[in-house]
Amino acid sequence: MTKDIDQKLDDILEISTDIKKEAAVVKLPNNVEKMETDYNYTRENLYNLVERGQDAIDGILVLCKETEQPRAYEVAGQLIKTVGETAEKLLDVQKKLKELEKEDGNVRTQHNHLYVGSTSELQKFLKKNKQNGST
Repeated sequence: MTKDIDQKLDDILEISTDIKKEAAVVKLPNNVEKMETDYNYTRENLYNLVERGQDAIDGILVLCKETEQPRAYEVAGQLIKTVGETAEKLLDVQKKLKELEKEDGNVRTQHNHLYVGSTSELQKFLKKNKQNGST
């Protein structure tokens, strides 16, 4: 009897009790422009730091030759190390940008499953699937 009522309601409301699967593609906001701007800004700053570091190294080496003090050589060594680390950061920034671009290329899909029907039909459907061994 409830099937007859459900069927009549379906006919009146022009709906179907079939299970429909729909896949919706969720598009994330594109931050490529922001990434490129930040990358260019960071890269430019690191280049400036390396260039200034090179100038400072040239100056400290002249000072080392003139004074021949151990402290001046120690400072020169630390400065050379710092400039080298800054140059490595340039490579790290480039690597991180490539990873972010690779990450941005992934498509994320969200599946929305809609069941239109009564709870008793749903229970029957679930019991049937459980008996068949699939969930």
